[in-house]
Amino acid sequence: MTHTLPPQDNNPALSSRRNILKSAALATAASAAAFGMHAAAQTGAPRPAASAPAGRKVALVTGSSRGIGAATARRLAADGFRVTVNCVANRDLAAAVVREIQAAGGEAIWEQADVSDPRAVRRLFDANDKAFGGIDVVVSNAGIMRLAPMRDMTDEDFNRMMDVNLKGSFYVMREAARRVRDGGRIIALSSSITQLRSPTYGPYAASKAAQDFYANVLAKELEGRMISVNALAPGLVNTTLFTDGKTPAQIAGFAQRTPHKRLGEPADIAGVISLLCSTTEGGWVNGQTVFANGGVV
Repeated sequence: MTHTLPPQDNNPALSSRRNILKSAALATAASAAAFGMHAAAQTGAPRPAASAPAGRKVALVTGSSRGIGAATARRLAADGFRVTVNCVANRDLAAAVVREIQAAGGEAIWEQADVSDPRAVRRLFDANDKAFGGIDVVVSNAGIMRLAPMRDMTDEDFNRMMDVNLKGSFYVMREAARRVRDGGRIIALSSSITQLRSPTYGPYAASKAAQDFYANVLAKELEGRMISVNALAPGLVNTTLFTDGKTPAQIAGFAQRTPHKRLGEPADIAGVISLLCSTTEGGWVNGQTVFANGGVV
């Protein structure tokens, strides 16, 4: 068997096309670098490091003292991330999540911060950066749910839900946009209730639909930095956020609505987040709302 080289191409048109493509690639790289400097100048925020230094990457998960947030913190730690756990009130639970991560050989800290306060959000990120030197992944998970028919919902319940879910997630994602290193991931927790649209869920669904828009728009704003931004929309998940106030019969009825005939578990959602945070597999999913609901919608 003989091996031959392909014939050389002397076609001037094709050569010109290759030169154009080469120039376009160089221009894209230059534009990405310029974009990063321009964005930092616009916000007044320090430009994050171009990429993580050698070693383990860093993740911050808001609302991670229990439920989906705690499962996500544990899963990302198992994936090799150093993790900042966050709570607003459940200090003992947050500390327990950190101890569990450390017992398994991981690195973690916990920090108390109410995401509805932008100053507290900045302090949360500052604590992460002081402990770990920067950040690669932010999961905006903190949220609350208040349910009532619209005619019965109080101003207090509505305002608090918007303060945490709508404003709080914005503050977290804004800080993430300023600090996440190139090639990182930002994930906002949405909800499949935006599609189910069940009675009593109106304001809650509206606060979660905002996450879909946040993620899609921020993905475009961070162009050129290889940061993927997505919203993740769980369905019926076995957490106190979902089960509180429901009878066992009601919970069983909800489980029967899914093709798998069960509620999702926090670990199910954490597994999807893990995939989206993967540096080798998750990056091409960007600007999307990913539904992880067992097929309920």
